[in-house]
Amino acid sequence: MYFDRFDVAEAYYLFFCHYHEGQASDKYRRLSRMTRYFKPSPMLSVESLTENGREIYEALVQKEESVLHRTTNRSEP
Repeated sequence: MYFDRFDVAEAYYLFFCHYHEGQASDKYRRLSRMTRYFKPSPMLSVESLTENGREIYEALVQKEESVLHRTTNRSEP
């Protein structure tokens, strides 16, 4: 994985689209802010990402799902 601002923007845009928790969420606010400077192609999808963009997206998803997994698997005291 390497830094390419277009790969980063596309990966984060898709991540925020797929994982925001509603209009009051931080991810939705970040997605809305992104549209001020990033206008994605209507054809943008995970499949259309470059290999690097897909790695960035998958790292974001993995981190999000590990956080979700930890919070849903807490044992009751």
